[in-house]
Amino acid sequence: STCACVEYYGKALESLIKQVKIMTIHGKMKQKRNKIFTEFRKLPGGILVCTDVMARGIDIPEVHWVLQYDPPSSASAFVHRCGRTARIGNVGSALVFLLPMEESYVNFLSINQKCPMQEMKPQANVLDLLPKLKSMALADRAVFEKGMKAFVSYIQAYAKHECHLIFRIKDLDFASLAKGFALLKMPKMPELRGKSFPDFTPVTVNTDSIAFKDKNREKQRQKQLEQQR
Repeated sequence: STCACVEYYGKALESLIKQVKIMTIHGKMKQKRNKIFTEFRKLPGGILVCTDVMARGIDIPEVHWVLQYDPPSSASAFVHRCGRTARIGNVGSALVFLLPMEESYVNFLSINQKCPMQEMKPQANVLDLLPKLKSMALADRAVFEKGMKAFVSYIQAYAKHECHLIFRIKDLDFASLAKGFALLKMPKMPELRGKSFPDFTPVTVNTDSIAFKDKNREKQRQKQLEQQR
């Protein structure tokens, strides 16, 4: 749903999935968008992590799966997203992830868009990759900051969802969400003010001590910290 989520999960997938080309695209990549799109179209296989900037008006042949990690902002956006697969007589699959409290969205889509859906049972024996994501964040400040930005942007996008009677921010389990983003600590943001999270355990490490792997960025950060001191 947001550029920050695309940046974070694109980076995560690059590290977690080997021998598969991972590409990212979102609205803030003004100059690079066409180049990335053209490159992805030429690939024999790969994964494109994207915002709704790719939901319509584009054609990529042979897309087998469209995975909608975030619920679409509108019912029509759902159909546009699904339309990236099964082009010109081909067969494809589309999956949208919903929380139990969001299940009435299925009925809404079937009425609003005449789009029947069926439940896909959760996969068995799923690997827990969150410890690896946490290790990445501890090893590189760039990953740590991307995760924090992604989490904040996700909540802000959720709060603005068109179907706010179904997607209610007050029903979100912020602690579980933070765990899912592999956060090292909860960020400071208005939506979390005054709330406590007994189910979320922050790391004992002082996150200010996490350095950028990029030496130039770290040098710049240390300079700014010195000025603040």
